[in-house]
Amino acid sequence: MSYLFSPTPTTGVPIVGRSELFPVHRVYCVGRNYEDHAKEMGFTGREPPFFFLKPSDTVLVVPAGETGQMPYPSLTKNLHHEIELVVAIGKGGKNIKAADAMSHVYGYAVGLDMTRRDLQNDMKKQGRPWCIGKGFDLSAPIGPITPVEAAGEIVNAEISVTVNGSDRQRSHIHKLIWNISETIEHLSSAWELQPGDLIYTGTPEGVAAVVAGDTMEGRITGLTDLRVKMV
Repeated sequence: MSYLFSPTPTTGVPIVGRSELFPVHRVYCVGRNYEDHAKEMGFTGREPPFFFLKPSDTVLVVPAGETGQMPYPSLTKNLHHEIELVVAIGKGGKNIKAADAMSHVYGYAVGLDMTRRDLQNDMKKQGRPWCIGKGFDLSAPIGPITPVEAAGEIVNAEISVTVNGSDRQRSHIHKLIWNISETIEHLSSAWELQPGDLIYTGTPEGVAAVVAGDTMEGRITGLTDLRVKMV
């Protein structure tokens, strides 16, 4: 079998303590999964979970100890950071029950769901898909993946992001509206999950704009930090 042109290479994310890379299959994102963030976006309550996807080649891989370089994207004047716990799927399946979900998780990482908020809001007003606001180039920065056995009690972890050293977002993973197991149960009822899938689990309150020259530092207790500079 030959191809008309060379296929796009698979995106590989470093794994803490291993030489192999984690091959990315799909990137799923959970919307409004922290109550206070839902409120700041104009919503309240425990609404049913909903999802959107980013192309796998939007992942910006940032190795440990390095600073990722993210070009400020076109068409926007209001680019927002959204710090998120990323769940890396190691075993696929569909219609996975919440009680069994954690056996499908390989590990965790710190991620950013970068959002062209002005474009997203325009699409919302028109009742159109958000793709232009969410799925643009390099919009999914991620740090190294820590295997589950080395990550500690992730449910008790603090999650935060600073911009140029100043606090922007700070919360705890236990404040997820839909926890990791419940999210996998809902997600796997709509799509058959595959090894290599990444799930960006939602962001807490405090989302705000960044501009060229800003440096974001994302942290989750027990995981490798993520540092990204807008250029």
